[in-house]
Amino acid sequence: MAAGAVILPADSAGAGARLHVTHWLPEGRPRAIILLAHGYAEHAGRYEYVAQRLTDAGYAIYAVDHWGHGHSDGEGGFVPRFSAFLDGMSELLTLVEINHADTPRLLLGHSMGGLIATLFLVERQQAFVAAALSGPAILPAQPPSRFTVWISRFLSRFFPRLGVLSLDSNGVSRDAQVVAAYQADPLVYDGKIGARLGKEFMDAMAVAQADAPKIHLPILIQHGEADRLTAPAGSRYLFANVASKDKRLEIYPGLFHEIYNEPERDAVLGDLIGWFDTHITGKAAA
Repeated sequence: MAAGAVILPADSAGAGARLHVTHWLPEGRPRAIILLAHGYAEHAGRYEYVAQRLTDAGYAIYAVDHWGHGHSDGEGGFVPRFSAFLDGMSELLTLVEINHADTPRLLLGHSMGGLIATLFLVERQQAFVAAALSGPAILPAQPPSRFTVWISRFLSRFFPRLGVLSLDSNGVSRDAQVVAAYQADPLVYDGKIGARLGKEFMDAMAVAQADAPKIHLPILIQHGEADRLTAPAGSRYLFANVASKDKRLEIYPGLFHEIYNEPERDAVLGDLIGWFDTHITGKAAA
């Protein structure tokens, strides 16, 4: 594992912010480069085991700690605009294009990172040969009432940093050790989601739902059937509405939110690696 940084450009909502970049490289030349978008409140360092499995399979992984997350600049529980997260992925893509110009690229997003990846595919899918999403936040776990939507917009405008929602960390995994490590991790944000981020989150979900038909890239969508943090119905919606002819949906019975950190993680990661293997065959040689 190695680290670096990218800087958000002047036209970004997070202009000038330094975003922490982590990358893992396999032995020898990578078969493909995976750009990873992590989930809300966490950071790229939590993907060490995922990276180990992927590098053992010959892949390189590049990940950025999103604005306000992990080692990056910004404020936990807040974001000026959701677009700051996409700007970070854009800078990460530029870094990968410079460092690995002739290597196929893949996109992987988890939870909020799955939402970020979905929106990024709408804008930049031509940069990738395939994508995979884990528990993407496409639909809220509990649909908000009209009053909740109204009050969230009011608070976002006048009290943007006011905490309005907490996440249940026990919903992360059925593995108690994973939950304990998550709760003890100093880089995991454990405060409330601020009003502005909550509003931006809902708006981003709406855009992803509306723009799903613009996605035609090969895509794998994986979701835990017992996920209480993001709705499996969102993955079903995305699968039904993307224009991709080559698409696959896997709903894993009984699994919680972080399917790559569940007791069955090796089988789930095996599905992910098999999907990527299928779609980079012949690309690296080309």
